[in-house]
Amino acid sequence: MTASPRDLMAQHALGEIPKILTLLDRTPVSRTYGCFDRIYWHYRMIDFPCGMSQEFVYSLALAWSLDIPGNVYYRAPAIRDFVEAGIRFAARSAHPDGSCDDYYPFERAAGAAAFSLLACLEAASIIGLQDDPEIRDFFRRRAKWLATHHESGRLSNHEALIVANLIRMSALEGPDWEAPLRERAARLLSWQDEEGWFDEYGGADPGYLSLTIGLLAESDRRRPDLGLRPACERAIRFFAHFVHPDGTVGGSYTSRGTQNFFPHGFQIAGEWMPEALAVTDRAAALFAAGGPPCYSDDHIIGHHLWSWLLCWSEWREDRAAAQSPAPSAYFPRSGMLVDRKADQTLYCGLRQGAAFQLFDGDKLATADSGISIQTHDGKTAVQHLAGDYDIAQGPEGLSVIGRMAWAKATLLTPIKSVVLRCIMIILGRFFPDLIRRLLQKILVTGRRDAPFRFHRALRWDGASWTVRDEIFADDGWGNVARIGIAGFQTSSTTIMARVWQANHIQPWQDLTAAIAQLGDADPLIIERRLPGNGAA
Repeated sequence: MTASPRDLMAQHALGEIPKILTLLDRTPVSRTYGCFDRIYWHYRMIDFPCGMSQEFVYSLALAWSLDIPGNVYYRAPAIRDFVEAGIRFAARSAHPDGSCDDYYPFERAAGAAAFSLLACLEAASIIGLQDDPEIRDFFRRRAKWLATHHESGRLSNHEALIVANLIRMSALEGPDWEAPLRERAARLLSWQDEEGWFDEYGGADPGYLSLTIGLLAESDRRRPDLGLRPACERAIRFFAHFVHPDGTVGGSYTSRGTQNFFPHGFQIAGEWMPEALAVTDRAAALFAAGGPPCYSDDHIIGHHLWSWLLCWSEWREDRAAAQSPAPSAYFPRSGMLVDRKADQTLYCGLRQGAAFQLFDGDKLATADSGISIQTHDGKTAVQHLAGDYDIAQGPEGLSVIGRMAWAKATLLTPIKSVVLRCIMIILGRFFPDLIRRLLQKILVTGRRDAPFRFHRALRWDGASWTVRDEIFADDGWGNVARIGIAGFQTSSTTIMARVWQANHIQPWQDLTAAIAQLGDADPLIIERRLPGNGAA
């Protein structure tokens, strides 16, 4: 008998548990017993433990508690011991104020603190440890730090995590947590755009939005008085437009380029919004067709496992008949477009330089991140970084004109590492947000224009799409080493982006030979009819 999508999702999650157990120091007499940062405790390649790693306790606790068919971890005493050890290590490795670090010492990272606190709160509740004095004190310190800390940048999924944590602390300890809870809930709701998406560094990212939806739906169930449901419903309606025909989500046409899908919130919302279940059904089909994107690195896999296991636990059998995909729509504030014509579906990010994915039926025909140019001095110019572009969109096509930007490719060197450590020890430990803002500008949000301009136009001729690219080199073509088009390129630091998915098997389209005959003032013009790989 073929397993159901629900069971396939759970089996996929359970298949990752050995990796989590490998990352864990499982030796009770070790001083790092319970640490999930193998780079720290085993390889000893870094000088502090990553606080985000302790999020893995949630997935282990769910594996221990859920009677999933074939679950060898169900009620296993050793697994419960490992969960407790992980919570205690999170408590003992935290800073005195309850915060923790993620990528560098004394960082005091809100995301790592919020993810791992939610995981520890839930795991402690599952194994019956929430009233332990040491652990309760840790919960109190970290939640207080989160309640009063405002990180730089708008990351709505982090704010939703903080709200979820404060809801749990209010339930544990009473009304003292109500004022900060309501203040943070109001702050989160103020970050929702009228189109339905929540802000992630200034734009819409469906992948991160699915996590925010999950947190909103679960928080609304616990605290309906906070008024989160209307925002959750608007977010689901926006998100539904961007589940691709093959079940994938997102890509380089979105603000952060992620391919996340956190399904559990759609099951919870299905109680009062039946169409939310159809969203899960479309995305869950991936588990029966080669699997979801590969999230199996040491840092991000933990985010997904607990959502998959919760989805199994929350699964609703009272599902409506299959629904048609959401219709064509253009969301000008996010710059995101879905255009369905005949059997083809175009997903395009106009604010991302008209990066797009085109599906023919339920198969990806072409993915296009825009033109990329590598110069002889080692820099890379791209058109898919968000910018102030001249955008036109109509029933039969679209046009985006703008300037390309330098990709963010800063790497650490031994000297930079020493300098960063010195800065954090001397200054950063007292002003971590200052360092974070500087690094965000370098790696995430700042934009530096490149001496290349582009004009991309997509037109529908009644049977297929044609894309025409014109590239202008302000300083001539002499410094260009390579030029071409990639399908799945991202060019800013997004931790949860750049994962592998089966439909990524698409070669780089090298256009370097086309510039050999151009004069310095001549534009490179490439015209293609899609689907297809030809260029003229």
